[in-house]
Amino acid sequence: MTDWRMENDVPAGRAQHPDPQTIVEAPGSSGTSRLPLADLRVLEMGVLLAGPFCGQLLADFGAEVIKIEQPGVGDPMREWGRERSGGKSLWWPVVARGKKSVTVNLRKPEGQEIVRRLIASTDVVVENFRPGTLERWGLGFDDISAINPRTILVRVTGYGQDGPYSSQPGYGSVGEAMGGLRYVVGDPSTPPSRMGISIGDTLAATFACLGAMVALHSRERTGRGQVVDSAIYEAVLAVMESLIPEYAITGYVRERTGAILPNVAPSNVYPTADGQMIIIAANQDTVWRRLAEAMGRPELADDPRFHTHTTRGQYQAELDGIISSWTATHEAEPLRSNLVEHGVPTGRIYRAPEMLTDPHFAAREAIVKLLHPELGEFPMQNVAPKLSETPGRVRWAGPALGEHNAEVLGGVLQTSLEEMEALRASGVC
Repeated sequence: MTDWRMENDVPAGRAQHPDPQTIVEAPGSSGTSRLPLADLRVLEMGVLLAGPFCGQLLADFGAEVIKIEQPGVGDPMREWGRERSGGKSLWWPVVARGKKSVTVNLRKPEGQEIVRRLIASTDVVVENFRPGTLERWGLGFDDISAINPRTILVRVTGYGQDGPYSSQPGYGSVGEAMGGLRYVVGDPSTPPSRMGISIGDTLAATFACLGAMVALHSRERTGRGQVVDSAIYEAVLAVMESLIPEYAITGYVRERTGAILPNVAPSNVYPTADGQMIIIAANQDTVWRRLAEAMGRPELADDPRFHTHTTRGQYQAELDGIISSWTATHEAEPLRSNLVEHGVPTGRIYRAPEMLTDPHFAAREAIVKLLHPELGEFPMQNVAPKLSETPGRVRWAGPALGEHNAEVLGGVLQTSLEEMEALRASGVC
């Protein structure tokens, strides 16, 4: 098994992972390269997805992420997602990759004291409890700053840390609805749809990670940490383009439009002769002309109905019908090749089977394979984005519950074996 660190690849006072599981490195990296966030210690106290995905992103670029979990229970993500026989979650190894699992009962004063001791050498604390929870445990930002004024507290919640809704429970689905995404997703003939992934949680986590990086940069000037307040509904709202001014200025309310954007044509999903589907995006004037050439009907580009972006939008349904009739007479792959040759943006609609066999995925190592101690070879998405000089790396899959208790409590906090046994016996760890 490959050793993923040199002896000097661990900051002073940091514990090394004793049994790394990675067998494939990220593109452009080597097993002895220093990861860009290797000098950061992150304490993750979140559960489920919004907080933990932020921790995953930081771990991908080398931060030492110490995940605090409830003894005997752990993060519910250990049981979420489709399971393999034997009850092993196939989601947990992804969202907890590169992290160290330490069991601490945060509801016990002794557990809270362990966290305080860890905060003394922690750069970033990530949590996604309901507002006020940390304060009840004596672990609010004022408490954290009193221990270590340089520590940054990243807080991910449904509604944010203040405001009339802040105390309400808020899951990703609710934040997606409040932020405006749910209303515009789906077919107009059906109720609002959800995305097939937990996009609200991951958006909030991504913005939380961005906030952490900004706060770390600010700390270089001020020497002090701060609070990063990432609300799910606001993260969703942030990607809603011009939805707000469209209504405020013109009274237009965006509606569900299925596979199209109104007045942007042609840009749709089209059928093929072999029962597949293909995306064609040729709404720009020059690209539309190239599509007409590829169809063998160059005259369409000069047709008054389709000559400009505006007129194509007005005759969108009619244009899509013409294109669909053409694509339905061609099999998907020859059709895609023809469009690429003509410079028309196009693509197949991928599922996991296509991703695992696609040459572009393979060339860029978009999927990395790790060795899981119980599940064997385990493929998952690689680190994004790619950095030319200091790329991230997936170092190991999600750890077993409490796998790093001895490493962190004994190595970082210098807790004796007798003390650790007493903590375990009393239900603290």
